[in-house]
Amino acid sequence: MKSIVRSSLDLLLRSTRSRTRIVSQPTHIPSRIPALSLAAAMATLLFSACEPTFAQGPDSARSGSGGGSGGIGNGRGQPVKVMIISMFGPEGQVWLDKLGPWKAIRVAGLSPDYPVVNCNRQEVCVMTTGMGHANATASLMALTFSDKFDLRRTYFMIAGIAGIDPMQGTIGSAAWAKYLVDFGIQWEVDAREKPDSWPSGFLGINTKSPTDKPPLDYKTEVFKLNPDLADAAYALSKNVMLADSAQAQAARAKFSYAPANQPPKVIQCDTLASDTWWSGKYIGERARDWTKLVTDGKGVYCTTQQEDNATYEALSRAASAHRVDLNRVAAVRSGSDFDRPHDGQSAADNLLNYAAQGGFAPAIDNLYRAGNPLVQEIATHWTEWRDGVPQR
Repeated sequence: MKSIVRSSLDLLLRSTRSRTRIVSQPTHIPSRIPALSLAAAMATLLFSACEPTFAQGPDSARSGSGGGSGGIGNGRGQPVKVMIISMFGPEGQVWLDKLGPWKAIRVAGLSPDYPVVNCNRQEVCVMTTGMGHANATASLMALTFSDKFDLRRTYFMIAGIAGIDPMQGTIGSAAWAKYLVDFGIQWEVDAREKPDSWPSGFLGINTKSPTDKPPLDYKTEVFKLNPDLADAAYALSKNVMLADSAQAQAARAKFSYAPANQPPKVIQCDTLASDTWWSGKYIGERARDWTKLVTDGKGVYCTTQQEDNATYEALSRAASAHRVDLNRVAAVRSGSDFDRPHDGQSAADNLLNYAAQGGFAPAIDNLYRAGNPLVQEIATHWTEWRDGVPQR
């Protein structure tokens, strides 16, 4: 076990967050580990190295027992009411710590670091994809095309940490999105060589200026989630008490404006995906503008992460095969650090010392606090949710 823990800890030290960022040019920055407690680190190792199970059950898929997801098993695999999608160990562990006991179901094609899906007696399941676009897509395709599960009535909840725009939220805030926007599908000119009239070096593909809306030829640049589900998730969680830390409070106090310098709360605003982990005022302004541009002014950028457009596209492919329902996808992202510096701070310092902001632990905890009201509402009132989001 010591050798397993040691090698797993080495892996943990190489990955911490679901984003990689730059200061001004897109240079790859390896992930770094924030100052986690030994207990938290050990919990993460146990999540990836061990497989929690029901005491009485082998690794197998049930078929519609207990009136499951409408009793639609019939050889189609484990019915699932809610599938919680996390991206790396701690994001999944917060659910495993609170909603067990669990049965581990091994699925071919999942990340070798996270090879099982854990399901409890409520038919709530937790999967971990691995970080970044490629891992998210591969893991979701493996899950949704596996015969181990019947996902046709499943609600999917993406739940992960992210950077946050201080004009929309603060460290620890949990944001429910209605739009998923891909920040990576753009042209970029080196900012040192851009035309003077351009605010940044970014512009849409096959456009002539940064203010032109691109033709969206990739068809993954922007996705709109079911607004009724997003509104229901927000209504259920908007008054929950969120976790905080003294270190996060000190980091917030360095901002001169709200909501950056206010306590965390549950909010509604949209999320931006890019495998590049960035920091800075000017890139942050482009994130705001890009979100408005591709959503025709309807979206409001507030969190930055790596996976959500990739996750959704994988679900979309599964939906085209009638294996999932895209109207049952929700996304919540909690702020673990600010996406740009406070006054008097450099973009480089904000990037290199992001862990000093103290947002990692509260952000992880707040995924559960903000997300669990929706999970429990669906699981305990399944007859109301079975055929879709209730109209109330």
